[in-house]
Amino acid sequence: MLFVLSLVNFGPLIRTYVAEARYIPTGSMLPTLQINDRLIIDKWSYRFQEPQRGDIIVFMAPERAGICVSSSYIPDPSDSWSNFPTDKTKPSNPKLQNAFIQRIIGLPGDKVEVKREQVYINNKTFQEKYIAEAPFYEFGPVTVPAKSYLVLGDNRNKSCDSHFWGPVPRENIIGKATKRYWPPKRIGRVE
Repeated sequence: MLFVLSLVNFGPLIRTYVAEARYIPTGSMLPTLQINDRLIIDKWSYRFQEPQRGDIIVFMAPERAGICVSSSYIPDPSDSWSNFPTDKTKPSNPKLQNAFIQRIIGLPGDKVEVKREQVYINNKTFQEKYIAEAPFYEFGPVTVPAKSYLVLGDNRNKSCDSHFWGPVPRENIIGKATKRYWPPKRIGRVE
């Protein structure tokens, strides 16, 4: 009984500061994450270390990501990042109230480019074993701003991500996906 009371009292604190459960609603991270996978998001570790390239993160999307939920706008990846707002942590667009999940590709200061079906970071080929297929688009080069990250979905050609709407400010990051707890046959670490 005491354990149950402790969970009731500390549950909101744990969800706010330590970890929370999330589900995958879209195919932007296929094949790594399947639709309806259930994940544990670590909200604690980024208090002590910076996000790393390859981390799968949950974040509140910048305002510009509203292009992903608009049925009337087809995003153009050649749009300039200089026009993208990066300082809003709470989007005013009501369609952007749900968090996004994608993989960190570019760190602050990195030069990122996608050309000839390959990602380049600082003019070097970036090897990826987890993507659904090679990207069919051209992007950049762009330099990731300070205190920001470039994120891409593993399902590169079917993901509305940083190549459409720009970088994710550090303060928008909620946490890192670490464990899959559902479905039972896929329980394990998220990589």
